[in-house]
Amino acid sequence: MSKPQFDRADAGALLDDRGYSGALIRGQNPALLFEKGVRDRITESYYWKEQCFGLNAATLCDRAADLKFIGGTTGIMGKPTPFLCLAFKLLQLVPDKSIILEYLNFRGDEDEEEEAGQNGDGEVKKEENGHAGSEEGDAGKKEQDLNAAGKLGDFKYLRCLAAFYIRLAWEPVEIYKTLEPLLTDYRKIKRRLKDAFTLTHVDQFIDDLLSKDRICATSLWKLPSRANLEDLDMLDPRESPLDGEVDALDEEMDKQRVGAEVTIAGVEAGVEATTAETAKGAGVTTAETNKGAGVMGDAVRRVQGAAVGVEVGVVR
Repeated sequence: MSKPQFDRADAGALLDDRGYSGALIRGQNPALLFEKGVRDRITESYYWKEQCFGLNAATLCDRAADLKFIGGTTGIMGKPTPFLCLAFKLLQLVPDKSIILEYLNFRGDEDEEEEAGQNGDGEVKKEENGHAGSEEGDAGKKEQDLNAAGKLGDFKYLRCLAAFYIRLAWEPVEIYKTLEPLLTDYRKIKRRLKDAFTLTHVDQFIDDLLSKDRICATSLWKLPSRANLEDLDMLDPRESPLDGEVDALDEEMDKQRVGAEVTIAGVEAGVEATTAETAKGAGVTTAETNKGAGVMGDAVRRVQGAAVGVEVGVVR
């Protein structure tokens, strides 16, 4: 009698297409989403055999909460990271979408109690005061981006693991609708490269999942572009959270441009007026100079005539 599947730490039944009878992803064995070389390294790794043995959707969450970095394979031998091993385990389990969404937006009990307390305080103030201002405040709180405020996904590496699985296993429309809100999560994360660590952010990792064909030593299946899905009316046009800031910046630049044009026009008018006054003053000064020169000439001639008369008298 053969051993049951859950007792096999090497996951041989998962990699054997002849004996696989589990859930399929896009009509194929989920394990085949990883390349053969990567699959072999994962199933032969120490972390897979010890830490991933016998995991289910609940206990895997505990392992993912202990992650310290993301990454694919490391070193010369291509050792798989714990992040990659847990992603392969998720493909083996194929959890329900509700479980993956819980991984993605997990919140601690303290945060939920704090939010409930804030909502309760808002309702009490509204009942006591009865002002419209409290309603506006509540609306402002509802419009707050919880991803940008760090209120969702307390375990950021668990969130990255869930996003990586979504990119591998879900359909295009669901991928865009689920991952695009995470582009406002700006928390820092560590990423393991071949021989070093680097610092990145959650939003950049999500953007790489949506735009690149290979990440974390895994070739991703070709994702249709968002523009094509919008043309097919499968997605609504995306509203960027920076649209309001961009519009405000454009308005400010337009105001500055108009102000600069008014200033330049005023300077040009002032220069023209100054030039006209200078030319007018120069014309008046020239006329007065000419007139003065004429008077001086008459005086000189009179003096010369008087001198000649005196000389004539002396000669006589």
